[in-house]
Amino acid sequence: MGEKLGMIGLGKMGLALSKEFIADGHEMIGYDIDPARNKMIEEMGGRAAASAKEIAGECDITFSILLKEAHIEENTFGPGGIVQAGKKGLIHVEMSTMKPAFQTGLGRRLAAEGIDMLDAPISGSHPRVAAREISMMVGGKKEAFDRVYPILDSITSSVVHMGDNGTGATMKVVINLFVNSCTALICEMLLTGQRAGLSNDKMMECLRASTVKGTMLENAAPRMISRDWEARGAVEIFVKDMGLAIDLAKEGGVELAVVPAARKMFQRAEAAGWGKDDATRVLEVYEGKDK
Repeated sequence: MGEKLGMIGLGKMGLALSKEFIADGHEMIGYDIDPARNKMIEEMGGRAAASAKEIAGECDITFSILLKEAHIEENTFGPGGIVQAGKKGLIHVEMSTMKPAFQTGLGRRLAAEGIDMLDAPISGSHPRVAAREISMMVGGKKEAFDRVYPILDSITSSVVHMGDNGTGATMKVVINLFVNSCTALICEMLLTGQRAGLSNDKMMECLRASTVKGTMLENAAPRMISRDWEARGAVEIFVKDMGLAIDLAKEGGVELAVVPAARKMFQRAEAAGWGKDDATRVLEVYEGKDK
């Protein structure tokens, strides 16, 4: 039997997740500040709410995936936030990629309101949601995790309980450290080969048969070669996430070298006005097209 679930934030990922929840037989109520996004969830069989507060009042389990800390604060503790519903025992699954310390603090503050929070960021872009190939790493009470596990397990390839609040967010930052930097490295690899006279076809044939083969190569290289800049993971998100990795490393006394250097290239792409484009467009920074 399906649950009544709430989704706060109906961007590409929020809508994609909502679609899968509906396909699994859950009743979906969504809210976004953009009226056009609210209409989209209605078109896919869900229902739009007027606020996060309304969603929390109707659902026992709510989700949020938002871009900035300020957006989370507003939809959690603001006048129309979930705490205003006064719903003791609510489980709130916060899926945004944020600083671990922020998510730890959010969990503590929600606990004081009688709400169990799980920080549950996602690895994988929104096109992979429909294939149910995303993974999730979750921090928070084991009892709350066990309650939502069947719901999450159905739409993912992996759901791992990491520990207390903040540990899910920490794992996501660590994963992104590799993904973001590797994207820049693939640019360097392809461009160096191209400038040395190698064809893209022959390079891809060899790379796919070598130790380089894998998800990162297949996600990034074809886009770079075809110049497909439609955003799956945007430049501006990479800049934000690499900043989180640098800060986390500093807290642990680790001096990163590769991540800061790569981040400068993505910052140049953002400064060129490509912040909303796919992060693979950093290739054009290496080509000097940002100047």
